[in-house]
Amino acid sequence: MTSNAQDTRDDYDLDAFITDVGVVVATGGGERHVTEEVAARLRRLLAAGLRLPGELTVPRAERYVMRPLHVDPDGAFSVACAVWDVGQSTPVHGHETWGVVGIHSGVEREVDYVKPVTADEPLAVRGEADWGPGEVTVCCTTDDDVHQVECGSDVPCVGIHVYGADIGTLPRRSYEPETGRQSWFVSTWG
Repeated sequence: MTSNAQDTRDDYDLDAFITDVGVVVATGGGERHVTEEVAARLRRLLAAGLRLPGELTVPRAERYVMRPLHVDPDGAFSVACAVWDVGQSTPVHGHETWGVVGIHSGVEREVDYVKPVTADEPLAVRGEADWGPGEVTVCCTTDDDVHQVECGSDVPCVGIHVYGADIGTLPRRSYEPETGRQSWFVSTWG
């Protein structure tokens, strides 16, 4: 029996991850199954030491940014590099699709809200979580999908976000937590 250095090293990279996500999405099996499978592959990608070009991880001064790493030609899924500088946050928002998030560096703080059943009612906080490097979560599903995200560390937060649509063109809802007032927006790629 011979020993091979590659037996212990995982060369799983972004291209392999994107290919795998495409297969998972095409195979289907329900949203829960798809998100579990994507989450498992995202954990593997982060554990393998995903290297991102420096220009993708630079925060913007004025607001957080979502940079596309891959957008499926049919719009079936997208993979983004999301970057928040210290002190930056999103509005309270939904995605209108499933999503899986893994943290590359920094800390992402999430405040999760109960999705309102009627318009114009204050939002109730369901919970809060801090996600650190290597951690992966299913951030949203089609039916349960309201949160706010911010940089929770003293260094910029860089996350890999995978969505069940082209998130840079998908109309989504934002919410005013105090009133529940909803409005629609599209978060274009940055």
